[in-house]
Amino acid sequence: MASNLATKCLLPLAIFAAFSMAGPARAGLFDDSGARQQIDELKRELNGRMETVSNGQLDLASQNEELRAEVARLRGQVETLLNEIESLKTRQHDFYVDLNSRLVKFETNAQSTAASASGGAASGSYESALNFLKEGRPSEALSEFNTFIGSHPESDNLPDAYFWAGTAALQTKDVAAASKHFNAVLSRWPKSSVAPDAMLGLANGQIAIGDQRNARRTLNSLIERYPSSDAAKTAKQHLAAR
Repeated sequence: MASNLATKCLLPLAIFAAFSMAGPARAGLFDDSGARQQIDELKRELNGRMETVSNGQLDLASQNEELRAEVARLRGQVETLLNEIESLKTRQHDFYVDLNSRLVKFETNAQSTAASASGGAASGSYESALNFLKEGRPSEALSEFNTFIGSHPESDNLPDAYFWAGTAALQTKDVAAASKHFNAVLSRWPKSSVAPDAMLGLANGQIAIGDQRNARRTLNSLIERYPSSDAAKTAKQHLAAR
């Protein structure tokens, strides 16, 4: 009887102890599940971030490739522009060399023919215009030549005056005025000694405005019409360089 009583008394204690021990184990099970859930969430977040970084790297690589292509294109344009600038410098240098040589060639002739022009005023006007041109003052030279042309329509220097007026206009970048004066020489005095140079000046004006097709046509016409002239030799050089 005492034994049964002891058993009844100890049973609740055993049950309580069993629940007490099971409690921490169950809590540990709940904690492990939550940790795994957090780990899964972290994995998903990490994977998302890695995917974002990967996509960003792909985008960056694509942008870098586009940038390289753009840089290469710009470098090509720069090289082309530099070549065009060098070509323009060469043509400008050749033009001024031709101009100086023509000035020297025509100066003696101009001085001798100016004496036979209509009056000392005509001679002075023509000579002063030439001096302006030699001094690098093309605007003043153009104005003076135009004055001479308008005041002395019968002068023997008129073809030369038109030619030098066209040359002065070309130096001031007034290509329209230059072409007008050069064409006047070619239409009115095609056999003048300045006619080949006037045609060369006409081609130079066309080159200056980028009219390459007509410039080439004018240079070829110059060679055909005045094959033995110095201007024709210069025209051949221009065509060979193009």
